[in-house]
Amino acid sequence: MKPIKPIENFIKRQSVSLPLMSAMFPILYLGAEIGLLASGAVAAGTYFASNTSMKQYQLSSDSKQLGMTRSEYRNIRVQIKEGKEKIKTLQSQYYKVRSISSFKQLMDMVKIATKILTIVQQNPRKFYLAEPFFYSHLDSAIELTGKYTLLVGQPVKDMEMRIALQETREMLRSLQQVMEADLKRVLSMDVEQLRMELDYARLAVDQHNTRTIDQQQQIEHKGDMENDQQSDEK
Repeated sequence: MKPIKPIENFIKRQSVSLPLMSAMFPILYLGAEIGLLASGAVAAGTYFASNTSMKQYQLSSDSKQLGMTRSEYRNIRVQIKEGKEKIKTLQSQYYKVRSISSFKQLMDMVKIATKILTIVQQNPRKFYLAEPFFYSHLDSAIELTGKYTLLVGQPVKDMEMRIALQETREMLRSLQQVMEADLKRVLSMDVEQLRMELDYARLAVDQHNTRTIDQQQQIEHKGDMENDQQSDEK
């Protein structure tokens, strides 16, 4: 499965577009003698045209390899990019919580979200197993965490505010469990594949052990027959 590698694709585009622009400028300026500004403008246009063409080609090639349409693949890339920004927003709340337990809970949620994002980036087709995470759960985590840090940061806490804080903490715990379920769902195919590989490995080991026992028994049987033969000869 082809992973999404925006940086690698960017480097590939630049490795072609930049040398092409660098070569075009002196050719136009010295050879065609169309002037400094015109040469620079045409060279820059060449760069943008080359970069855009390669970007579209990469998009088509990658989506085809994944068995997706261009719009599907583009949407997944957008969701991954937005997901990274949302995780940064969650991380920015680290030092706004006031208890160790809340800090640990927030860290765990960030770890889960980062893991899901990494898995989908490595295997874009798994995005469809994590759609609720991208479209709802991650946004809810940001909203609830922001609400909690806002309430916990208030100097005065009356009974109503304490109740709201407790309810928010409970909602965050429930949301963490939901995100854990998202992660399990994304990993489900890998777990099933691992189980199949383990079953195959156990079968191979059992077959090897069975052959070894059979060979050992044949050797022992042959040895017994030779001993019996020697005893008869005596």
